[in-house]
Amino acid sequence: MDVRRRPLRLRPTSVGEPSKSRHQPNPSSPSHSQPPPLLHLYLANVIFFFIFFSVAYFLLHRWREKIRTSTPLHVITLSEIAAVVSLLASFIYLLGFFGIGILYPITSRPSSSSASDDDDDLKLDGRDATLIGPCSAGVIDCSVISAPPKKIFDNIPLSSSQEDEEIVESVISGSIPSYSLESKLGDCRRAAAIRREAVQKMTGRSLKGLPIEGFDYESILGQCCEMPIGFVQIPVGVAGPLLLDGNEFTVPMATTEGCLVASTNRGCKAIYVSGGASSVLLRDGMTRAPVVRFSSAKRAAKLKVFLEDSLNFDSLSVVFNKSSRFARLQSIQCAIAGKNLYIRFSCSTGDAMGMNMVSKGVQNVLDFLKNDFPDMDVIGISGNFCSDKKAAAVNWIEGRGKSVVCEAIIKEEVVKKVLKTSVEALVELNMLKNLTGSAVAGALGGFNAHASNIVSAIYLATGQDPAQNVESSQCITMMEAVNDGKDLHISVTMPSVEVQLDLSSRVLLIFEVSDIVSSCQCVEPLISDGVSHSLKGEKMSSKYVCIIMTDLGGFWYTVISNPMISYYGMIE
Repeated sequence: MDVRRRPLRLRPTSVGEPSKSRHQPNPSSPSHSQPPPLLHLYLANVIFFFIFFSVAYFLLHRWREKIRTSTPLHVITLSEIAAVVSLLASFIYLLGFFGIGILYPITSRPSSSSASDDDDDLKLDGRDATLIGPCSAGVIDCSVISAPPKKIFDNIPLSSSQEDEEIVESVISGSIPSYSLESKLGDCRRAAAIRREAVQKMTGRSLKGLPIEGFDYESILGQCCEMPIGFVQIPVGVAGPLLLDGNEFTVPMATTEGCLVASTNRGCKAIYVSGGASSVLLRDGMTRAPVVRFSSAKRAAKLKVFLEDSLNFDSLSVVFNKSSRFARLQSIQCAIAGKNLYIRFSCSTGDAMGMNMVSKGVQNVLDFLKNDFPDMDVIGISGNFCSDKKAAAVNWIEGRGKSVVCEAIIKEEVVKKVLKTSVEALVELNMLKNLTGSAVAGALGGFNAHASNIVSAIYLATGQDPAQNVESSQCITMMEAVNDGKDLHISVTMPSVEVQLDLSSRVLLIFEVSDIVSSCQCVEPLISDGVSHSLKGEKMSSKYVCIIMTDLGGFWYTVISNPMISYYGMIE
């Protein structure tokens, strides 16, 4: 129970009383003639903050000009040398400020003994403050010694239910933002539990079925998922071995759909016993299409002509390629809508998926074009002419990411024994279902059985962006009877699969973006020791077409000719 007491005020008894000299400081002492010690610290912080940001802005401005004028960055002037030295000095000071300087105001704060006698009433908690000794006539100093009120988020010890309940109520009332729990508490697991409890109270729904224990919430802080309240478990299965271009692959698939992995594995078996499949990487280029606006359509058309002129492509390529060691501009395609111009840049990105890489190159080109077209107004770095995470005809026709075609010849006996059907029935069903049926439905790139099932499962298992399944699943499946109608030729063409391929880059991406170790471990089965690492094209082709060939293998999940056999009945 809280006890309120007014601090005892001692009346002066005599001039020579020791209590008078101890409790009444001398106004003429040096401690009162000097400015507060915190003032010097605050002034120094302001000065060094100003130096740091102004020098950083100066250097960035200078380096930007050097990039525009193609001046080497290592050639620096005396002013730039002085700026670099000032930047380092202010940075070193600020490190001390953030690391040690914060503790200085706490340790150097004036003690409570120097407080004035007209302070407000002190609120004492029996847990945090005690009375020192009884108040007797012989005791000169009879005061209450109390600790300052403890804040909820200052040096929080092991969590207690009472403290957590107070924080939950603060989150519900809005006095504490939910997104700031991790930074205030310093415990990501505890923050997730408190946020979870607040959600349950606000919605009136139980989250008992959502796991919260057994996950490293520190690993995702500032990386991939904000304001977590738990995690979802997705089982990962494997299909294979998949024999592709003479190499064997084991393909991980994360899914909650029954029979998907088993039926895909059946297709991989049919391909394997028939001698394997072959692949061709047709195109490799990530795209980004900013939208810019002019005062008139005539000015927009003038820029379109400038960009599509082959004489200007080399100079634009130099500007674009400065953004990365791997980005290489391939083509520029323009489209006009009134006085708005959509510019679709396509570039190779090595083994990376390359979304950020191409965006940086596009920004360099836009800054360069401002010199000749100062009236150009950049509306957005992406104008949806790319097109990202949306089903679009431009991706189906022009391609985006990796464009690959894979083919295999399935022997007649394999079709009968493994797939339990005939070549003629499969060809007819593919024509009526995947081709004609999709055309009747007005499908855009959906001339297949269920490519999105396979792509999504592999993306989830390997840490890819599952939202890019939209355009990556655009696929057309073709079937034809060959060898006098005995064997089956099947091919899968996918023009816009967006995927990161290199294992080292994949590991780097996973740990930097999502930091999910399990996804990293699932990438290893996709890498064959027989793949040549001397040529990037071969390496990318082999790992990419592993995804597309798995989709070809998963085709048998739904394309079964006998209507009396259900999809799930195909699993032995």
